[in-house]
Amino acid sequence: MIRKLPNGGYRLYSRKKNSKTGKRRNLGTFKTRDEALKHERAIQFFKRR
Repeated sequence: MIRKLPNGGYRLYSRKKNSKTGKRRNLGTFKTRDEALKHERAIQFFKRR
């Protein structure tokens, strides 16, 4: 999940919420949406190996 931040950047969050905190895990902050999408694809690739 990618969300736009108030400062204009983008943050990648985990898809599932943490059962203890009820929040999503921060998986990185990026300057552009394209960078965030690229990183999300890389994460999905390694999850499936």
